[in-house]
Amino acid sequence: MSKVAIVQFKASTNKNQNLKKILNYIDKASNKGAELCAFPEFMMFYSPSSQTSSKLASLAETINGNFVTTIVKSAKKNSIQIVGTFYEKSRKKNRVYDTSFIINKSGKVVSTYRKIHLYDALGFRESNKMVPGSKIVKPCKTSVGRIGMLICYDLRFPEMSRILASSGSEILVVPSAWVKGEMKEEHWITINKTRAIENGCYVIAPDQVGNIYCGRSLVVDPMGKILLDMKKHQGIGFVNISINKVKKTRSVMPLLKNRRTDVYSNFRI
Repeated sequence: MSKVAIVQFKASTNKNQNLKKILNYIDKASNKGAELCAFPEFMMFYSPSSQTSSKLASLAETINGNFVTTIVKSAKKNSIQIVGTFYEKSRKKNRVYDTSFIINKSGKVVSTYRKIHLYDALGFRESNKMVPGSKIVKPCKTSVGRIGMLICYDLRFPEMSRILASSGSEILVVPSAWVKGEMKEEHWITINKTRAIENGCYVIAPDQVGNIYCGRSLVVDPMGKILLDMKKHQGIGFVNISINKVKKTRSVMPLLKNRRTDVYSNFRI
């Protein structure tokens, strides 16, 4: 069994204030014996609709900037693995990447992923401020299991989760900032459960709460059981997970093995 910490909080528009909160959460997670601490999307700061793309781009950093570097030092000090996110500078003028990262216990960034599905739906256009990533990142081996990385809106595209699962992911970690709205919480819960069930894996989905976001950070087990639902609470939650549960589930319900890729590949419209 491995103890995992999930952080749900309301990010302010001030990244230095948020960074202080983040470091405090890392300390708490470590003190409670967590091996990994997962944070939501946009943990760096909240970008309101009124913020211009040029302003957002000016506040973005590289992976070697102060924001990630400070978290790296905390991970090393606390000997804990971190999954987090930041606005990453891009080469395109006035556009940023929405990027997640995994830091190991030694304080090394071992994986980064740039969100490939931008939220251009339901009246939002993330592409007005962001540029999409161009690749799905291979699962990353950690002490709690092999992690496949998605970000928020990526959840709505089952192809991505399936590719990650069939490539060896035992856990899907999905930092999110799920916008409130009609049926949105129902979609959020249903999709997280579905991605876990259809792939026989854990889904760890830390979410933003407050501002325009709905909260409800979740951890779902490979059979679709919700192990943690943080509702609207700001703070840190803890869950024990076991990769043996993934192996047993995939043994009795071998969905990945039972796929008929030979037939799928022959389909023509």
